[in-house]
Amino acid sequence: MAAAVSKKRKFVTDGIFYAELNEFLRRELAEDGYAGVEVRVTPQRTEIVIRATRTQSVLGERGRRIKELTAVVQKRFNFKEGAVELYAERVASRGLSAMVQAESLKFKLLSGLAVRKACYGILRFVMESGAKGCECVVSGKVRGQRAQGMKFRDGYMIHSGNPTKHYIDQASRHVYMRAGIVGVTVKIMLPYDPTGKAGAKIPQPDFVQVYEPKEDLTA
Repeated sequence: MAAAVSKKRKFVTDGIFYAELNEFLRRELAEDGYAGVEVRVTPQRTEIVIRATRTQSVLGERGRRIKELTAVVQKRFNFKEGAVELYAERVASRGLSAMVQAESLKFKLLSGLAVRKACYGILRFVMESGAKGCECVVSGKVRGQRAQGMKFRDGYMIHSGNPTKHYIDQASRHVYMRAGIVGVTVKIMLPYDPTGKAGAKIPQPDFVQVYEPKEDLTA
């Protein structure tokens, strides 16, 4: 019989496992449009679903790369043979994923594109994808020796309250430029979607729906 683990310790262990796994996959799959990971624990095995924009690159030729990633995860976290399985899932909309856009902004800055041009390109793409609002923050030695922060906004954005948990998708990245490290943060305000596929499933508390008046049946 396995030793009983306290709930507190189990939550901490699960949190550390997810954080380390997410960091490893973020570094490994940065160029493949990595957009997050989901861990599903079943009685038979642990299923790890990797969300990315280029799933074919994640899988590799004849599934070689996903097998390599599975072997690394299995060895690092001491899983038994066949107890862990990795899957790749395509992101429905690239423009509504803050992780993907933060990586895109990072590579644009590394390629030498001007900060203003790169940020406005991200804002336009996100808003065209159906987002309610977007914010890009770039801070550090953007130009010259003095560090400064630049903020670019478009659309509608909420900053507090419970709806931020469902409607705001945020991601930060460090860009290693020649002058020093530049911090990049992308915040996206997701639209309302009852299905939950292309936005938040729960409507905002201040949303008021006005119904059409019913026909008068007494006449």
